[in-house]
Amino acid sequence: MPIRCTCPHCSEATDVADHYAGQTVHCSHCGKVIAVPLSDGDSVPDDGDVRPRRGPRRWSTCLMVLLGCLFVMMVIALMLPPVGAPREAGRRVQCKNNLQRIGLAMRNYEQAHGCFPPYFIPDENGKPTHSWRVLILPFLGEDRLYKQYRFDEPWNGPHNKELASRMPAVYRCPTYAAMSLSDEATNSLTSYAMIVGPHAISGGPTPHKMSDVTDGLSNTIMVVECAGAGINWLEPRDLNAEEITNVRIGSGEYKNPPGGINSYHPGVANTLFCDGTVRAVDQSVGEKVLKGMLTIDGGESVSMDELR
Repeated sequence: MPIRCTCPHCSEATDVADHYAGQTVHCSHCGKVIAVPLSDGDSVPDDGDVRPRRGPRRWSTCLMVLLGCLFVMMVIALMLPPVGAPREAGRRVQCKNNLQRIGLAMRNYEQAHGCFPPYFIPDENGKPTHSWRVLILPFLGEDRLYKQYRFDEPWNGPHNKELASRMPAVYRCPTYAAMSLSDEATNSLTSYAMIVGPHAISGGPTPHKMSDVTDGLSNTIMVVECAGAGINWLEPRDLNAEEITNVRIGSGEYKNPPGGINSYHPGVANTLFCDGTVRAVDQSVGEKVLKGMLTIDGGESVSMDELR
C-alpha cells in the first residue's frame, strides 16, 4: 500500500511504495531528499543523511542460523576420532615393528649359532651377568655398540654401565616415550622381556634350538611387552613364565607377582612368537591359553582365535 509523504521543501504530496518505509527518497516535484515515514502519517526526522536506510534487522533469523551451524559443528566433532587416537595407532604399529626387528635378529642369531640366544650368560659362579639383548646387538645393526661392551665385567660394571643410556630405540616402546615417562633415570629401561623358565624359550644359560619348540613356533611366545617392570636393557632379568597368570593393560604397574605381560597401549599388548610374527593379546585371553603359549613343549592345544 503506498505511503503518502509531504515534501518539507515544496509542500507537494508524493505517494511512495511501502517498501521504502523508513528510508529516504527524492521528491518527484522538486527533486530534493525527503524522508519516508514508517507508515502513513508517521514521520522520520530529516537528519540530512541521504543514504538509504535499512529496515529492521532480523536478529532472530541470524541467531537461528548461528545455532544451527554450531550444532552441525558439534555433531561433526563427535563423529571424528580423538586427536590422540591416530597417533597412538601409529605408536602401536611402531611397537609391533620393534618386536618384528627383535624377532628377525633372534632368528638370524639362531642361524648363525644353531640356537636361540640364552636369556643370560653366567659368571664363574653361575650368577646371571650378561643379557640376550646384548648378544643380538650385531643382528640389529649395532655392531659398534656391541664391540664397546665388555664381557670381562658384569653388565653393571664401571665400563658397561656407561653404555646403559645408549639403549637402541628398538628396545623402547614409542608409547612409553610419548607418555613423558622417559628421563635420565629411565632412558635405559627396556619395554620388552623374554619369556624364561624351565619350559620356556630359555631356561637360563642353556640355549634352545628351533627344533626344541615342539609346540610349534607359531604357537610359542618368545618376547612380550613388560611396561613398568623397570628392567635395564643391559640387565640379565626377564619374565618368568611360571609367574605370569594374566595380561595387564595400560597401567604399567606391577603388584604380585612382580612381572607379567603389560603395555601402555589401550586394550592390548604386543607379543612376539618364535616364528617371528607379532600378535596382540588382551585381558580376555584365558589363563590356560596364555600358559600354553608360554611353553615350548607343553603339548597344549592353543587357539589363535583369542589373539588379534
